[in-house]
Amino acid sequence: MTRLSLRLLCCAVWAGVAAIAHAVEVKFQPVAPGIYAFIGEKSGRTYANEGLNANIGLVVTPAGALLIDSGASWQGAQQLHAAVKKVTDQPVKWVINTGGQDHRWLGNGYFIAQGAEVIAHASGKADLLARGGDHLAALQPALKEKLDGTVPNLPTRWLTGNDETLNLGGMAIEVKHRGGAHTPGDLMVWLPQQRVVFSGDIVYVDRMLGVIPVSHTGRWLQSFAAMEALQPARIVPGHGEVCDLPKAQAQTRDYLQALRTHMKKAVENGEDIGTAIKGFDAKPWLGLLNAAELHPGNASRTYLELERE
Repeated sequence: MTRLSLRLLCCAVWAGVAAIAHAVEVKFQPVAPGIYAFIGEKSGRTYANEGLNANIGLVVTPAGALLIDSGASWQGAQQLHAAVKKVTDQPVKWVINTGGQDHRWLGNGYFIAQGAEVIAHASGKADLLARGGDHLAALQPALKEKLDGTVPNLPTRWLTGNDETLNLGGMAIEVKHRGGAHTPGDLMVWLPQQRVVFSGDIVYVDRMLGVIPVSHTGRWLQSFAAMEALQPARIVPGHGEVCDLPKAQAQTRDYLQALRTHMKKAVENGEDIGTAIKGFDAKPWLGLLNAAELHPGNASRTYLELERE
């Protein structure tokens, strides 16, 4: 073997080892007795993390397992299922989609094929129908062949109330929807006995939240207020580490409130959007991951929202 060939072989081996080393490890960590969370990467969607850059919940009941969100792809859902099996022998009988982002629901098809009932709020149906194809197109460059087999499968059961209590496997699972947040279908899953809430994208910590075209910051704050009223002991946010209420308030609620207050005043005073964005003091939140990239878009969309109100 020539020196060049040996060097190329070593590079190939190193690249393979690096890819394995950086592959996502799907592992559910305990939050409370019978309640677990997979804490996804806080950065963007990548080939290595399978698009699983969000938190996923698991609740083990006496008669089956409840998965909270299904992952960004068929193959990602398989990995989630394998991780569930390391925690419990109970089959995944139910999946709740907490919102309309890809990593909340594009794994539905896999779990439906396993016989699971997939539950979401009807307010998010139009959003899922409108953006499913866009999600796949956006994921394709990052996930490549790891997206194979993924089809946007809608939930099999739609909830319509603001507050609904589901009896799943003998456990009372409360689902609360207040008009959406990051996406129209955003909801929270409340476990009153353990005082644990899976907030979905109503709460972001450790990284900057994203105000996207389908978001509504006013309803987002209403959803957050409904979660505050529960006084949860532990919050599993949509993104970031498991936290308490003060941290969620500081990094999600206070940012949204400050944005809306500033942009409302700017609109009322006739300030143009550029001046309004430059005039907002984002320093308290610039330490959050992705803040520099996401804040300008958050500010501009909040201005436009207030302009329409």
